[in-house]
Amino acid sequence: MRDDFSRGLGVLIRDRFFLSGIIGIGIGDVALFQALPRLGSRLSLLLIQCLTAPFGALIEWLWLGTKLSTKQIVCGATIIAGVGIALAPAKHLKIGRRELVIGTLSALIAALGGACGAVLSRKAFDISHGNHEPIDGANSAFQRIVGGLLFGGICLLIVKRREFRIQARAPKNLVIEVSKKKWRGVWPWVLANSLAGQTLGVSFMQRAFETTPTGIVLPIIATTPIVVIPFSYWIEGEKPTIHSIVGGVIAVGGVVALAMTR
Repeated sequence: MRDDFSRGLGVLIRDRFFLSGIIGIGIGDVALFQALPRLGSRLSLLLIQCLTAPFGALIEWLWLGTKLSTKQIVCGATIIAGVGIALAPAKHLKIGRRELVIGTLSALIAALGGACGAVLSRKAFDISHGNHEPIDGANSAFQRIVGGLLFGGICLLIVKRREFRIQARAPKNLVIEVSKKKWRGVWPWVLANSLAGQTLGVSFMQRAFETTPTGIVLPIIATTPIVVIPFSYWIEGEKPTIHSIVGGVIAVGGVVALAMTR
């Protein structure tokens, strides 16, 4: 009986991490890539990064009853404000009404998906610890990634079905040659991105969710675009603007203050 209970508990925990991946990585990232071509990177990240944290804190409070102190809320809001200043578009964007509506809805779905996925991970960790069945960040990250990969793969097949039909009618040698040329210079960057983001990044994020409320973790994760600024300057030669530097300083100050509250 005990073995059956343990197996059932393990399935329940895995299912929650799997569902967290479907919602957070799957739905969230698919929606993100719908917003990017319509709103641009700055506006898309501005909406998503600044909404995911408050959505997550609200959902966790309503579902799990997790309350943040006034100092933690103020520090989190300071971080989000800094990120907003850093990512604010430097000039007026000319976006059509249709693109603006679809892009904004996609960004909202991405933010809500990321928030729900984070809270589901928190719930799964609560279940595992409450029943003395601990799971580490890497294992939980793997289960999340599998869920996200499944959802993303289904979406890819749906979107690419017409392209697959065209390739099926094309000469096989031509398809192979085009594919080789396409991936020859890209695959090292794809591999590095996968290892840095979906492997190490998600593993450490899951480790943070194991012990720390969503409303604290997500504002810190929202500073990701700010951390990228020096790398963009180094790799792409993109010089940081004044408002990105000011916003970065404010956000980092909020992170330091948030750490001190603990």
